[in-house]
Amino acid sequence: MEELHCWLLCGLNKLYDIVWGFPLMALIFSLGLYLTIALRGIQLRRLVYAIKLITAPASSRAAQGDLNNFAALMMALAATIGTGNIAGVATAFTTGGIGALFWMWVTALIGMPIKYAEALLAIKYRQMDRRGQMCGGPMHFIQWGLGWRFVASSFALLCAIGAFGGGNMLQANSMAAVMGALFDVDALWAGGAIAFFTALSLLGGVKSIGRIASFLVPIMALIYLGAALVILGWHWDHIPGALYTIVSHAFTGEAAIGGFLGATVAQAVQVGISRGVMTSDTGLGTASIIAAAAKSDHPCHQALISMTGSFFATIITCSATGLVIIVTNVLGQVDSNGLLLTGASLTVTAFQTLFLTWGGYIVAFGLLLFGFTTILGWAYYGEKCIEYLMGERAIPFYRLFFTLIAFLGACLQLDIVWKVSDICNGLMAFPNLIALCFLAHIAVAETRNFDIRKCAAMS
Repeated sequence: MEELHCWLLCGLNKLYDIVWGFPLMALIFSLGLYLTIALRGIQLRRLVYAIKLITAPASSRAAQGDLNNFAALMMALAATIGTGNIAGVATAFTTGGIGALFWMWVTALIGMPIKYAEALLAIKYRQMDRRGQMCGGPMHFIQWGLGWRFVASSFALLCAIGAFGGGNMLQANSMAAVMGALFDVDALWAGGAIAFFTALSLLGGVKSIGRIASFLVPIMALIYLGAALVILGWHWDHIPGALYTIVSHAFTGEAAIGGFLGATVAQAVQVGISRGVMTSDTGLGTASIIAAAAKSDHPCHQALISMTGSFFATIITCSATGLVIIVTNVLGQVDSNGLLLTGASLTVTAFQTLFLTWGGYIVAFGLLLFGFTTILGWAYYGEKCIEYLMGERAIPFYRLFFTLIAFLGACLQLDIVWKVSDICNGLMAFPNLIALCFLAHIAVAETRNFDIRKCAAMS
């Protein structure tokens, strides 16, 4: 059995390297650069306006949708901001070097117009189901925009699998590990609690998830980012040097630091891009599923709001984590067993330099909230994909199964699930990105008309 496990894991690792190899990275970057040029740098040109739109109500009473702007963004951030923004940045540093953070920034900036185009098309091609709820996302704009039903169904199937794996089991497993380490809670009890609160949240549907996300996401952001800002304020004089190090090492690589093996420029680029995709959902198309549920007067309005998700998730949250690790000088330290600190343990160590024991609780609390809200966000993604594939009658059965999977995820060893989920995420990015290549001209035309009308209204 152990040999079979090793053989399967080895095969999945090879498949992961193929899926997340150069073709996918090249597709993301080329599409991002094209949309940046075609949309005239919309990620910078309209960023301030997009942030203002987050709390602005729809001006038209006829605006259709299930969620207000703020709830839709909070749901998207709930699914996006997870363990990758805390543990993933630390892992990126130990495998790709400090310069990896620079390439995470680049990926997020390049990815913002991609998320904008995804959300715009999701709203333009969204449908209303028999319950009166909005349904949209890549599966809908691929089918109704291009007529590729098989490709649309493939995306929906892969997204549903990803929802059960990385969006559910892996988050529940991480949460159970945190509860066990800090509060000595048995995995069975932790799984039961996670499953109970997941079921309670899903009973109310999208509006219930939106309300919970609107409450929890700002709280976890204030606690985690607030603590990070205190540490950065304490070490304010180290911040300019940290920024210089990030940029310089992105192009020169770095030498070994203590137990740290050092990294080449190629490693910094590869790790930075892959982590940037993971922490911002760039190219996956999932955030557009939630954008389609938002009340919007014009597709461009919600598309701009959706675009800010990458900014908050990667440019803000990941930068806070990365800078804290750098200014506290914990990179390269080892634990009591002589092993190199990485992942969540490295981030915990960085926070404990100022907050001592409380630093661990701050990071752990962030991981718990991030993990739970990620489960809820991906629950909605999976629900809409299952509805697309099997119809509305399958939704109650999906919610029950999703809850049971959360319980199992807390109790099982999931190294294989990690790889399967990552592979599904990579595979579902391909149909989404290819469809965007064919539909990009629609997003560009809609944006130009929107800009003309906005300028005319201001004159």
